[in-house]
Amino acid sequence: MVNLVNDPLIAFFVFLFGLIIGSFLNVCIVRMPQEKSVVFPGSHCVRCQKPIPWYDNIPLISYLLLLGRCRFCKEKISIRYFIVELLTGIAFVLFYLVFGLTGKLLVYLILLSGLIISTFIDIEHRIIPDEISLGGIVVGLIFSFLIPGLHDTSSHFMSLGKSLLGVLIGGGCIYAMGLLGDFLFKKESMGGGDVKLLAMIGAFLGWKLALLTFFVAPLFGAVVGIIVKIRTKDSLIPYGPFLALAAIISLFWSKPLIDWILSGYGLYR
Repeated sequence: MVNLVNDPLIAFFVFLFGLIIGSFLNVCIVRMPQEKSVVFPGSHCVRCQKPIPWYDNIPLISYLLLLGRCRFCKEKISIRYFIVELLTGIAFVLFYLVFGLTGKLLVYLILLSGLIISTFIDIEHRIIPDEISLGGIVVGLIFSFLIPGLHDTSSHFMSLGKSLLGVLIGGGCIYAMGLLGDFLFKKESMGGGDVKLLAMIGAFLGWKLALLTFFVAPLFGAVVGIIVKIRTKDSLIPYGPFLALAAIISLFWSKPLIDWILSGYGLYR
């Protein structure tokens, strides 16, 4: 783990970089569900359509100075913009502290960015864009071949094989769970977007962590599902955010989690 005391300047610039990326992720979150370009046109108010000047587009600071409202039409700006930027900045620093300035860091930040986009889109629209999930699978496979250390091997082809296995097992597990849920509840219980999202996670993290993600995600989903059911009587919840959270937890704490699971079944002491 990187020592923050010895590298405060690098950590600070990583945080700033995360804020900038977070600002772009906000654009993706807004435009992807509408099937709009995330590049053109430039940032503009969704209500009055006026272009946002650069000094009103500074991550975190502009939102606070404008009191969360458009300078021109005074339309309220969603707090999500601020949250995504701050979350991305903090997460980038945490990943840097664990992985340092390495190829792994770059790959995992790409995965993290995809998970953040998927989470917030799924919460609002109950969909996960194929550009993120399917595109992420391709990116994960490519990086797995280029950086075999992602899967703890020195062989490029072995690493690619583990990535492919991660896609198959990750997507296959949740697809099978969906089929079982459809049979038991007589209605669709798992969206195709969730299947592709866990397949994407498997492409980056391999089959072991994809499988661990599969088992960890319901721990969070069940708690939230019960709360939602009690408060709204709605049994449908977006599952993408729980897969994303479980993937991050699995990446950072795979060994203690696996030891805990195995010890619970009496397979490890």
